[in-house]
Amino acid sequence: MNADISAVSAYLLGLQDRICAALEATETSNTRFERLVLEGERGGQSRPRVLDGGAVIERAAVHFSHTVGASLPAAATTRRPELSGQGFEAVSVSLIVHPRNPFAPTVHANFRCFSSDGVGGPAVWWFGGGFDMTPYYGFEEDAIHWHRNARAACAPFSDELYPRLKADCDSYFYLPHRSEPRGIGGLFYDDMNEGGFEHCFAISRSLGDHFIPGYLPILEQRKDTPYDDAQRNFQLYRRGRYVEFNLAWDRGTRFGLQSGGRIESILASLPPVVHWRYDWTPEAGSEEARLYSDFLRPRDWVGEAGN
Repeated sequence: MNADISAVSAYLLGLQDRICAALEATETSNTRFERLVLEGERGGQSRPRVLDGGAVIERAAVHFSHTVGASLPAAATTRRPELSGQGFEAVSVSLIVHPRNPFAPTVHANFRCFSSDGVGGPAVWWFGGGFDMTPYYGFEEDAIHWHRNARAACAPFSDELYPRLKADCDSYFYLPHRSEPRGIGGLFYDDMNEGGFEHCFAISRSLGDHFIPGYLPILEQRKDTPYDDAQRNFQLYRRGRYVEFNLAWDRGTRFGLQSGGRIESILASLPPVVHWRYDWTPEAGSEEARLYSDFLRPRDWVGEAGN
């Protein structure tokens, strides 16, 4: 079965609306998402939405994109070199939330579907995406909730789906130049087409539907926690790792740049304020050091928590 791009597009447009509404309901100031609708030169449409300068959310970007192109960018053909140069159609929702409070974690999610002309045959399609969380101060109950929710998103499909997508997430969101995971992981999948279109679309919908119940309770719990300047500075320092990953390693960023995407939309995922320190390490035994020792490593959060 060929990809039903219109069905995926309709779902993702609704998902964008739901996520924006949930984040705006959490924001305690009057700051709201700026909403734009931009038509593509070859057809398609993008709906970038950015919330900047809120009391709870320092920056959030929740973008819908429907892209039609004459040639797949190199970032999209890493695993499918035979499709190089083929026309394509892609729909996606990509989002990032950078809370102001250092005790509230940054979160990222992406849900996308590609369809390519194929090579001498029918169109080739695949799904990709997932979600991951990046805390600055670690709370085991948050990590357990996040991964239980991720497991619940995968449960209707098979027992092996959650551990497989979790392992792929741990592998992908990793900074090789730092020998360091970006955060506590979540779920990641790419080039997914086994089981047919409807099956893969159902998995993507389940993950999309589980984003809000996975993240919003954590944000609500942590957004009003008192913090001091030292804790804020550690958050800004750790945000530098996020920037390094997005600009040096992330395939989605490269795809956007290579496909001629709107630069303001692509780089809206970056935090508005970030610090780098030269050759700095946290004090032994501190909560900052505990982030590295206890959280920035792959862990079986669901197994440790029991069923």
